[in-house]
Amino acid sequence: MQADFVDDPREAVQRADELVAQVIQNLATTFAARKSSLEGQWQQGGQVDTEELRQALKRYRSFFDRLLSV
Repeated sequence: MQADFVDDPREAVQRADELVAQVIQNLATTFAARKSSLEGQWQQGGQVDTEELRQALKRYRSFFDRLLSV
């Protein structure tokens, strides 16, 4: 996209915008699916493994850190 900027700046920026939107959507979908899975286990009275919770917390922390760095 950067290389194409010289020839067509508007198109390059539009493609960059689409790419960022797609990445954000993918991240949101991934986190929503994981959240739904954990909530489903809790609502059904299932035990959620401590390691699963630890990994979930790490992912949330990483996601939050990335959001703050923008």
